Amino acid sequence: MITLKNINVTREGNEILKGVTWNAEKGQQWGILGLNGSGKTTLLKVITGNMWATAGTVDVLGNQYGMVNLPELRKSIGWVSAALDQQFNRHDEETALEIVLSGKHASIGLFEPITAEDVDRAHELLAKFNISHLTNEPLKFFSQGERKKVLLARAWMSNLELLILDEPCSGLDLYAREEFLDTLEVMKTDENAPTLLYVTHHLEEIIPSISHMLLLHDGEIVAAGPKKDVITEENLTKTFQVPVSLSWHEERPWIRVKKEAGLNKI
Repeated sequence: MITLKNINVTREGNEILKGVTWNAEKGQQWGILGLNGSGKTTLLKVITGNMWATAGTVDVLGNQYGMVNLPELRKSIGWVSAALDQQFNRHDEETALEIVLSGKHASIGLFEPITAEDVDRAHELLAKFNISHLTNEPLKFFSQGERKKVLLARAWMSNLELLILDEPCSGLDLYAREEFLDTLEVMKTDENAPTLLYVTHHLEEIIPSISHMLLLHDGEIVAAGPKKDVITEENLTKTFQVPVSLSWHEERPWIRVKKEAGLNKI
């Protein structure tokens, strides 16, 4: 599915990723956790071919970068991010149905022919994400939570093999966040659901269906592997650079800073 070998990314003399070697297999659902500036978004850009590594090799969906048609490959990769959300600000008159349909060809706006089957599929997704009431409503009237779910439905519109969610709960209040995560958890039970890369710096967003974790700090991997093996107080302390305590509730991890140890970073 994804194989990165000795990936280095350097820009303007700054090392953003340092010797990253990582493998994600089909069927695994990954959470990627790290502080702001740890290299998470750069890692995603390397995986999607939107940024070239300074050194190392990248294989995604059985294709080695440098020897593959990237625009064609990207049709199998969905990406939901704040940047994508902002792009749709210029299309805020489009309805939820039109936005979901645009996912068929990964376009911002509808420029390719749409079939009756495509429309049926879009209606099905709007229903699955509990946003059918927005079908003919323009984007400009959506709440942040509704926008996120529409973009998630859009990502599901194509025949995805890999779905990347980059800080998808950014800007959501507590209720909207939990509603979004519940929706994602339900969708991941679909036998045809794509492999997931869920990127965040909030540990409590790691839902039960996420099976594996990758922890990043300062462009390097702290730990990677099965979730329960990776999410430990020791690894999280290295990741966040402050002593933390860990607990689990309803199969989700939660942390707090050990204030008795002081707030000085390690």
